[in-house]
Amino acid sequence: MSSIDESQPPGPAEMDKRFEPKQYEPAWQRFWREHDLFRSQTRRETDRPSFCILIPPPNVTGRLHIGHALQSSLQDLIVRWKRMQGYNALWLPGTDHAGIGTQLMVERQLAAEGTSRQEIGRERFLERTWAWKQQYHSNIREQLERLGASCDWSRERFTMDDGLSLAVRTAFVRLYREGRIHRGEYMVNWSPGLQTAVSDLEVESKSVRGKLYRIAYAVEGSDQKLVVATTRPETMLGDTAIAVHPADPRYQALIGRHAILPLLGRRIPIVADQAVDPEFGSGAVKVTPWHDPNDFEIARRHGLPGLRVIGFDGRMTAEAGPSFGGLDRFAARERVLEALRELGLLVGVDDHVHNVGHSQRGGEPIEPMVSKQWFCDVGDMARGALAAVRDGRIELQPDGWVKTWEHWLESIRPWCISRQLWWGHRIPAWYTPDGECVVALDFEEAAGLAGTRELEQDSDVLDTWFSAALWPISTLGWPDEDSEDLATFYPTDVLVTGFDILFFWVARMAMMGLHFGGDVPFRRVHLTGLVRDARGEKMSKTKGNVLDPLELVDEYGADAVRFTLCALDSPGRDIPLDPERMAGYRAFGNKIWNATRFALSRIGDARVPEHLDAVGLAAPERWILSRFSRTAGFVNDRFEAFRFDEACQRLYHFFWGDLCDWYIELAKPALFGDETSRPRVAEVLLWVLERSLRLLHPVMPHLTEELWHRLPGIDHSGVVAVALARYPEPEPKWEDEELEQRFEALQQVVSRVRTLRTERGLERRARLGLWIEGGVEREVAFVLEQGDLVRSLALLEELRQGAGPKDAVRDRVAGVELAIEVEAAKLGEVERERLGKELERIAGETRSVEARLANPQFVDRAPGEVVAGARARLAELEQRRAVLAAQLAGH
Repeated sequence: MSSIDESQPPGPAEMDKRFEPKQYEPAWQRFWREHDLFRSQTRRETDRPSFCILIPPPNVTGRLHIGHALQSSLQDLIVRWKRMQGYNALWLPGTDHAGIGTQLMVERQLAAEGTSRQEIGRERFLERTWAWKQQYHSNIREQLERLGASCDWSRERFTMDDGLSLAVRTAFVRLYREGRIHRGEYMVNWSPGLQTAVSDLEVESKSVRGKLYRIAYAVEGSDQKLVVATTRPETMLGDTAIAVHPADPRYQALIGRHAILPLLGRRIPIVADQAVDPEFGSGAVKVTPWHDPNDFEIARRHGLPGLRVIGFDGRMTAEAGPSFGGLDRFAARERVLEALRELGLLVGVDDHVHNVGHSQRGGEPIEPMVSKQWFCDVGDMARGALAAVRDGRIELQPDGWVKTWEHWLESIRPWCISRQLWWGHRIPAWYTPDGECVVALDFEEAAGLAGTRELEQDSDVLDTWFSAALWPISTLGWPDEDSEDLATFYPTDVLVTGFDILFFWVARMAMMGLHFGGDVPFRRVHLTGLVRDARGEKMSKTKGNVLDPLELVDEYGADAVRFTLCALDSPGRDIPLDPERMAGYRAFGNKIWNATRFALSRIGDARVPEHLDAVGLAAPERWILSRFSRTAGFVNDRFEAFRFDEACQRLYHFFWGDLCDWYIELAKPALFGDETSRPRVAEVLLWVLERSLRLLHPVMPHLTEELWHRLPGIDHSGVVAVALARYPEPEPKWEDEELEQRFEALQQVVSRVRTLRTERGLERRARLGLWIEGGVEREVAFVLEQGDLVRSLALLEELRQGAGPKDAVRDRVAGVELAIEVEAAKLGEVERERLGKELERIAGETRSVEARLANPQFVDRAPGEVVAGARARLAELEQRRAVLAAQLAGH
């Protein structure tokens, strides 16, 4: 691995008794940064295999929220793990210009100054926005570093830097010249407040208690009235037809005839269309092509004209008629209803709950609007992205999202890529005085193509998702085909992001990567759930349940925050986040800190060995090496499968249980000099502790770096940081399943004695006697063989084999029959309750085993050893039930 000369790791020489992450976490972040530990190399510089993760770029002016903290923690875990495995690992950071969000912030700032972007003009507005970007750009990096992010900051990108801007223009021009981009009128989500089209992702659907209005339209040439139902009566002023279902018997005679539009008297046709739901309202619907997406499609099928009766400012246009033109759309609704009532044409009003799209940024209801925009036809590109998932080139995890991926891409429509903003990638299209459109990489190329310099550039900018879709290739140097980064790291390996942008970003990156990069942009996609509060509710400022990740870092430490988020990341599930979990994992860090502090105080002159030979080691040492090897294998396997929750739980239980609670206790007699028959205990303890810190490092990098540097015998000139040390792999030669089973029996015996001591309220110095009265020969022999350790761990006065005193407390655990001599005392309520619950559990298990043995299919078809095991278990349960029942009865 890499090394750095003359490095001086931070941290005091002596370990403080207090565990305080604030004392060392910033120091290690500074150390990593100053020594540039995470810089990656190109393939010309190294022969190590490459591995790459690209950060989903947060908004440049934003503040990291808890979702960012989750995804950043997972990305950092993965990249640290791969780096320690020997990969040339790159985690490429960057930020997004966030067109609407950033422009809105600057416009609010201007409004506070008593001006607006329209007043200061486009050029000065962009100067103000770039200044805003420069002021807040460093925030994201600082916040990520506080979480311990191991990014290669030398490769940091911004979606509007020179290289990415060239990539965006190049992609647009190529797609245009391939005939995939065109300009035309289409239905979009229009935000009257922001004065721009917005993507579906920027539309928040809200359930609204509204009204369903029933309006009577006269049928031409008759006294008949045709009633339609609508939630938006103001849009009727733009009606150009009434539609009914072709199979609806109520309206068969009216198809092909005409109705008269109330208030304006316009003659409109009655058409038949399969899209009409006969069960909704009256079964007849008004068709307003330019203000409803479904009506727009009906109009295209029937060749109906469209009228804009609501303008881009949210006010009624002249087409709405002299009585309504100029009114706000909602004021016009009341005026229309009033006029309909006067004419007797409003024949019913019903309460109606329905979903209404609202601008996520502006907050106002979205206006579906036909608008002249730039569109990208991605139909065949979508088919490529579909095939990539189906043939396994892209793996979605959890795989339940594959159906969603297929549904979206199979029903994809042209993508509206233009936005009526000033901040963003300006569309590289110019217009001549006679209206000819020229698309080019820059003005000079456009002038050459047009044959004139009298050109005006399109005022729109590109949808932020357009530049984001190019992120995997543009950040690595495309369109420079000779880019070393592109050759080294593309395709990237893993993408970690939220499921909510699977279509808006992930699918579009897949389409663009395949089209321009010639391969998938990433091999695997890990889709996280939403982080919710402890009660499972969505976090919002309104509810006051938002958790700021940096405030959590201040309170619990970055490692505790990271461990909590990684441990809660279960496939396909949202994450209920309770800060108490972080308090628990902070206590976990404290446990490791104190265990290391104790070990360093008792190891004498021992040093961490570079290699460890297990030959000649006593059972406790062979047991902890076996447990460590199995844990290393499990954690590597779970990391590979993106089951970070399971990996973290195993790490937790190994550190807290196997290493701290058991092995260090097992090691104490030797470390305190009370035992001479166990060689190399201090050496084994140091070896396991050092490798365990490596194992934990991807999840808790600061604590492990701090403690690793304190261990004696590590050659820091060879490997300057645990972040660059080799990640542990399992050692099959150390694994001993039989030994682990025997130790489990020993642990259960010790735990039973400890539990009895607690239940009886006995002090630590109160010595007990333990008799092993019988049981499974192998387990009994091992407990007796390790008698000195059992006495030490259980604080026993004596340990014997044979029949115990008559009044001893008897039990059977792990196949070992125990008699525990304890001071004569009546069973307390706690002990009686415990025994009662244990008897209930035994009764339930007994019934289950008896049912299996009573089933002829089980007895006849199951392997002989399985049936024999069930019968042995039944006998053990019956024996244990008798022991506990006698104990409860006072015998």
